[in-house]
Amino acid sequence: MDYSKLGKQFIGGEWRDGKSGKTLPDINPYNDEVITAFQIASVADIDDAYQAAYKAKLEWDKVNPYNKRDILENAVKYIEAHEEEITSIIIQELGGTRLKAAFEIGLVKNMIKEAATFPLRMEGKILPSTEDGKENRLYRIPAGVVGVISPFNFPFFLSMKSVAPALGAGNGVVLKPHEDSPITGGTLIGKIFEEAGVPKGLLNVVVTDIKEIGDAFVEHPIPRIISFTGSTKVGSYIGQLAVKNFKKPLLELGGNSAFIILEDADIDYAVQAATFSRFTHQGQICMSANRILVQKTIYQDFVDKYREKVSTLTTGDPSDPQTIIGPVINNRQAETLQKLIEKGIEQGAVPLVQGKITGRMVEPTVLVNVKPDMVVAQEELFGPVVCIIPFETEEEAIEIANDTRFGLSGAIHTSNLERGVEIAKKVHTGMIHVNDVTINDEPIVAFGGEKQSGLGRLNGEWSLDEFTTMKWISVNYGQRKFPY
Repeated sequence: MDYSKLGKQFIGGEWRDGKSGKTLPDINPYNDEVITAFQIASVADIDDAYQAAYKAKLEWDKVNPYNKRDILENAVKYIEAHEEEITSIIIQELGGTRLKAAFEIGLVKNMIKEAATFPLRMEGKILPSTEDGKENRLYRIPAGVVGVISPFNFPFFLSMKSVAPALGAGNGVVLKPHEDSPITGGTLIGKIFEEAGVPKGLLNVVVTDIKEIGDAFVEHPIPRIISFTGSTKVGSYIGQLAVKNFKKPLLELGGNSAFIILEDADIDYAVQAATFSRFTHQGQICMSANRILVQKTIYQDFVDKYREKVSTLTTGDPSDPQTIIGPVINNRQAETLQKLIEKGIEQGAVPLVQGKITGRMVEPTVLVNVKPDMVVAQEELFGPVVCIIPFETEEEAIEIANDTRFGLSGAIHTSNLERGVEIAKKVHTGMIHVNDVTINDEPIVAFGGEKQSGLGRLNGEWSLDEFTTMKWISVNYGQRKFPY
């Protein structure tokens, strides 16, 4: 795949440079090589993109639902035909490993397959009326145009998680990927749907910088929904801005997931699951386990085995199939992790494993003697750093798990499954998994967080609800009698 061809804006069905005159280099986080460079989009480009989406949506309305389904299925076929090339750009642009790329591509294909069913699920209802001779009809219709803002960690999937369902539900879309993942989270997706056969302008991709466009992407009058995935701090601002401008915000934000291990758990299995839950894609996943809570009776046994397991994780070149942990996305992320580790140690945490931080290469760090109120236990650790916290009783575990402003995911390990479910009900998260990992996402299951981890639910019927609206049209077959 020629990445230079994807180093353009995709607006109105045309590949072109942005009008701002400023350049954004797309840099490989492992070796600093410039993959390509974008002429970034201006406020005028944002307007062009939304206008194009609005017009193309009217054309999309006329397409037979079965043809819409076929077009979305074509997107899956294109991905399957170019899987190795897509793997390559995930490695180069994100520092993702081959394992991570395969995981992400699989999620994307399943999400598009689910979205391809949406055109045939735009069902309405006929309801009775309090008035004689009157019929109430409810029509499910597209919301209109959706603005999507995606993050850098799983950008191919987390962009597609909104883009594909929004298109399947009949909307036009403007996608703004993160500046660290403009191809994987943006122009690659534009290329896929261009090849799949969507009308020109239905999907637009604008690569830009907030310093250039300010709030224009959210404040533009055309989009009815703003779907944002990213940090809680930015998500709070975008959500308020969207509501202020009478748009619906969908927010998938940060997490501080607790991985609870009860004394009757299979320790060896819990070690494997906790390792995967923390270190997959360098821990740069909102659902990653930040806090491992271990019952005191098995604490030392778990800690010994976990330290041994973590010490086997290889850090290095993400293109090497043996590499488990590649680079974090940028220097800012590495510096933040360094500061959090230092703060944790300053507050009394002890490094069970303390990896080196060299540029963007962050080796695993495991902190013990962590108290629930320490900064490292309260903040999202978006990297290969994890805390282990002991607890006495399940009530204490629940209290610690809930002692956070976040509420995204979690996991509970126990041999008593129903006990695990009962504990899960008491942990304030949108999602939690018994005898599994904290990182789960399935195309037909409601996905979303509580508290400061987000607003709204995506996937399956929930995405269909979020990206459509119900319109009431009543029909009076007779004539009403009026009181005056």
